[in-house]
Amino acid sequence: MCGIIAAASSRNVGKLLVQGLHRMEYRGYDSAGIALHQDEGVVHLRTLGKVKLLEEKMIQEKPRSKLGIAHTRWATHGEPSEINAHPHKSSERIYIVHNGIIENHVELKKELEEKGYAFTSQTDSELIAHLIELYLQDSSSFIDAIYKAKKRLEGAYAIAVLDYQDPNSIVVARHKSPLLIGLGTDENLAASDPLAIAQLTNEFIFLEDGDVARISSDSYEIFDTNQASVQRAITKLDITSQATSKGDYRHFMEKEIYEQPEAILNTIDGRVGAEDVLDNIFGLNSNELFSKVERIQIAACGTSLHAGRVAANWLSSIAGLPCQIDYASEYRYRNPYVDKNSLFITISQSGETADTLAALSYAKEQEYLATVGICNVPTSTLARESDFVLFTNAGPEIGVASTKAFTTQLAGLLLLTLSLAKARGLNPKLRTRVVEALRTLPEVIRDALKLKDQIIEMAPGVASKDNSLFLGRGIFYPVAKEGALKLKEISYIHAEAYPAGELKHGPLALIDEDMPVIALAPESEIAEKLISNLEEVKARGGKLYVFADPSVTMDVKAGRLIHLPKCDFLLTPIVYTIPLQILAYEVALLRGTDIDQPRNLAKSVTVE
Repeated sequence: MCGIIAAASSRNVGKLLVQGLHRMEYRGYDSAGIALHQDEGVVHLRTLGKVKLLEEKMIQEKPRSKLGIAHTRWATHGEPSEINAHPHKSSERIYIVHNGIIENHVELKKELEEKGYAFTSQTDSELIAHLIELYLQDSSSFIDAIYKAKKRLEGAYAIAVLDYQDPNSIVVARHKSPLLIGLGTDENLAASDPLAIAQLTNEFIFLEDGDVARISSDSYEIFDTNQASVQRAITKLDITSQATSKGDYRHFMEKEIYEQPEAILNTIDGRVGAEDVLDNIFGLNSNELFSKVERIQIAACGTSLHAGRVAANWLSSIAGLPCQIDYASEYRYRNPYVDKNSLFITISQSGETADTLAALSYAKEQEYLATVGICNVPTSTLARESDFVLFTNAGPEIGVASTKAFTTQLAGLLLLTLSLAKARGLNPKLRTRVVEALRTLPEVIRDALKLKDQIIEMAPGVASKDNSLFLGRGIFYPVAKEGALKLKEISYIHAEAYPAGELKHGPLALIDEDMPVIALAPESEIAEKLISNLEEVKARGGKLYVFADPSVTMDVKAGRLIHLPKCDFLLTPIVYTIPLQILAYEVALLRGTDIDQPRNLAKSVTVE
């Protein structure tokens, strides 16, 4: 969610800091700010709203500095406002930016107030500045003061600290919130997201929990949790500007919807042979371990949770494995029982989702055979902490509402299902069928994307309403949930999904001419029953919008029936996701919402 960038350079850093904030706008935020070191004091600018407003302040003030920190904030403690925006300061000396949540902030704030510190914001972050300033009074060094403050902080944090009395360096610290160093030419940088500084360097150092680092224009030092000097690996990443620009598309979300054929191809490339999934695609000796698996536990959030719910059907029907699924935010609070030979799976686009990481941390203390991560970011915490991992290779996803992340997660989970089935010696002919279908999937998705014009025609009927209902049966219920989530995320229309068979058990009371119903009707043994459910909607004046197999025929009256391209039934959840994404996008266009950065939402939810 929040974004941190810091720079120590031989050149003026104001512009590059603001540009870094722009590149992190996709993460979601409500305010922005910057602190720049100058000989006569620190220039401290904050704005409520978009980074562009901060940029306008910078243009007016024209500050010049070779040392600075900047931040985009997404409100957790205290309302969105300029006074709550970062950076926060103490005694005109210490300026900090912070991602995460300080869980013991009430206790610490009271203690600091008793020592005479006055708070000007409602955030949990401001106390970090005061705490560091307090410990500087009796510490031998800036680093010592940071470590003393760290010992008092409970929760998650990534922080960057500027000390007015130190004109050459910035200190950063990480605990359960992502933070990295970028190595430049005559400058060094820090950020919570490599995209923020990808235009300046391709050499990154990913800090570990407990690390503190000092960066200056010509050097850097890293200290571990015990304050011992350490070396961390330098990772080279090539994040191209093409991948992080909209190109000819109106929004990143639109671009990412239409990137899905290539994204799916990247997910399966090099992982399937002519007739079967390849061995050990999740890591060395993964097949051997998979042969021992008897039960699956999945923990994920939001869109990733919906992917897990689809995968549960595959795991049962293809790999013969029972599967328990939990919201990652709830998993560890139910005192879960771990069956013998259980495999723990987490799913996350960013690999930095705080609730998912907390569930993974809890699971690693239980008696699971191993942990497996499905993730899009190779340098993420989830990737580093999982025993086995498969990267979806979807490329950067900038739009807050996930599209290609979801479909590539489904492709990755299907690869996991095939790997488990192969390791357990199950369903070789079915595995071959699925692999062959996977190879043709990108082309089927291209055909599904061609339905755009038909979906545009139906969009006004949904955009003009304030509520909507999504229906699906069996494996298509989580797909319907994902469709409802996309619509509510970016159009702000209240949307709910139900298993179609549950319609008559309550939701039918909501059906009238103002309740559009979006339904999924693939060819299967459940299609006939679904059509019967939809007749109940028509009888009560509801307007139907049905995405169906070419073999399905029905009278939708004033609504619309759109036929999707044929594909193997096991892969239809991926294909039927495409028109729901397009529908959400086109409806949001008509309603004039902020599609890439919907209100109140963040791309990477790094607080619990």
